[in-house]
Amino acid sequence: MTKPMKIDFVSDVSCPWCVIGLGGLEEALRNVGDLVDAQIHFQPFELNPDMPPEGQNIVEHIGQKYGSTPEQSAANRAAIHARAAEVRFTMKTSDQSRIYNTFDAHRLLHWAGIVGGQDRLKRALFDAYFTEGQSPADHEVLVAAAQSAGLDAAAAREVLSSGRYADEVRAAERHWLSAGINSVPAVIINDRYLISGGQPAAAFEQAIRTIAAEEAARG
Repeated sequence: MTKPMKIDFVSDVSCPWCVIGLGGLEEALRNVGDLVDAQIHFQPFELNPDMPPEGQNIVEHIGQKYGSTPEQSAANRAAIHARAAEVRFTMKTSDQSRIYNTFDAHRLLHWAGIVGGQDRLKRALFDAYFTEGQSPADHEVLVAAAQSAGLDAAAAREVLSSGRYADEVRAAERHWLSAGINSVPAVIINDRYLISGGQPAAAFEQAIRTIAAEEAARG
């Protein structure tokens, strides 16, 4: 019997491991077939909430934040690109890429969660940033992503220009931080089970099957 499954996917649109984790999760859900009826809700998390709109060079940023050398940064980036390719996502970040503020992208995702199409918008934002090298802080980029996801461009522009959903996004961010989420992706299933990191499909599949069995036993 198919069991409903609520999945909160806490992530940032500038997080490469979130791309990989989402790809693994979606493949796992395809693999389990009709075992579960999963509803994914994308939840906000900002890796760099204090980043100015113009952003910062990725190598400079990673060096300051983690102490990585340019060589280490390049090696890590190559490994991430390879993992992304495994989930059929083309990642084209380079040493010229930039890290941007993503708050407005999260406001737009919150809106999409209300009107529908949040999953399509999330993928469009990943494409815009990681594949096209565009800024998720740029309202024109965000509107174009919304339109490519089948959402109303004029409504998206109004959300962005008005500042709507800022309070809701801040509240959601505080909620997940208070719940102990301090790195992403974080996948919370049925408000009870946490899976951390950009796991491969096999790990997600095993977890989903185990959780479904436990939930069935619990009744």
